[in-house]
Amino acid sequence: MSTLFATTALADTTLKLVEVITSPERTETLKSIVGKFEAANPGTKVEIISLPWGEAFQKFATMVSAGEIPDVMEMPDTWVSLYANNGMVESLEPYLKTWSETSDLSDRALELGRDVKNTAYMLPYGFYLRAMFYNKKLLAEAGVAEPPKTMAEFEEAAKKISALPGKSGYCLRGGPGGLNGWMMFGATMAGSNEFFRPDGTSTINSEGWVKGLTWVIDLYKKGYAPKDSVNWGFNEIVAGFYSGTCAFLDQDPDALIAIAQRMKADDYGVTTMPKGPDGKTFPTIGFAGWSMMSASQHKDLAWKLIATLEGPEGNIEWNKRTGALPALKSAAKDPFYSSPQFKGWFDELADKNAIPTVMPTYLEEFAYFKDSLAIKTTQQALLGDITPQELADQWADYLTKAQQKYLASKAK
Repeated sequence: MSTLFATTALADTTLKLVEVITSPERTETLKSIVGKFEAANPGTKVEIISLPWGEAFQKFATMVSAGEIPDVMEMPDTWVSLYANNGMVESLEPYLKTWSETSDLSDRALELGRDVKNTAYMLPYGFYLRAMFYNKKLLAEAGVAEPPKTMAEFEEAAKKISALPGKSGYCLRGGPGGLNGWMMFGATMAGSNEFFRPDGTSTINSEGWVKGLTWVIDLYKKGYAPKDSVNWGFNEIVAGFYSGTCAFLDQDPDALIAIAQRMKADDYGVTTMPKGPDGKTFPTIGFAGWSMMSASQHKDLAWKLIATLEGPEGNIEWNKRTGALPALKSAAKDPFYSSPQFKGWFDELADKNAIPTVMPTYLEEFAYFKDSLAIKTTQQALLGDITPQELADQWADYLTKAQQKYLASKAK
């Protein structure tokens, strides 16, 4: 009789898993990995709650305030500090000590997972890291021997390619979502990706940053980027690259999906973003991962679920569908990631002078800055309506106010 009751009790164990960067394909992939976890843990069921990304932040906050707290959640990089500092996320350090796959996690995955209080409150499953795509045929045609390693070489190569009829050097993203390029080139010329001084004032209108912003504006004004690229967004820059209109594109691995369908593998490569006068480059990085909530009543099972998602089989299956770079060292050996193109990102991640840069997304005002102010002002600067210094001053003024407000709120 007791055996029967034990089985019934086991069958009642349900883990809740919240997905926040949702798409139909991601959800199907998640169900597939979770199915393997359920098969390996009889009597445990996983309820997947998928929140649409556009409303996920608000919806998850509402769930939490109503006490509907999951066991495991997909944690974006921009949310970790909020939930970890509120004591709502469990440290994964005790589990990492005994997990057989901990040594397979890349140094970068552990470093970024421990971003808050040097404690692993999340395990990144993958990275969205900018690297430089280049068109081998156009480089050869323009007499450029190898992809540029420095900003000076990049400008020279863009100049030579732009001399070819109907061709341009750089697929500039002058429209929506273009901020990353400006930030990367600004930081690279400044030799630092520090956005703020300790007092909260922005560094963006300092001499080095202004040099970087001027560099982008000059590239466009000299005709080394297509004229209409002042309005280009993601789809236009990717199409500009695979159509052979422009030879260089800075993008994350998710752009590879469209490019690989339309270009022969031998015709393009991916390399580390060009380095500035200080020998450093600052490619932007975004990441997300898995976290365990402190309120979970089934922590050991919740860890087993995270281990299934983050282990070699789950992590590689997941990232192949999401276009992120996997968090595991062993992924580099997987045939899917063994292409020369992916090698470009793995090399950049391993390069000590390529310093991944996380945008100041913790600022409440950042969304407006990225999606409105930055687009309007960079377009004005590209078209010559404002100077690079005026652009930098407007950004510094806005970001200083936001950062000082943030610092004041933390001091309370």
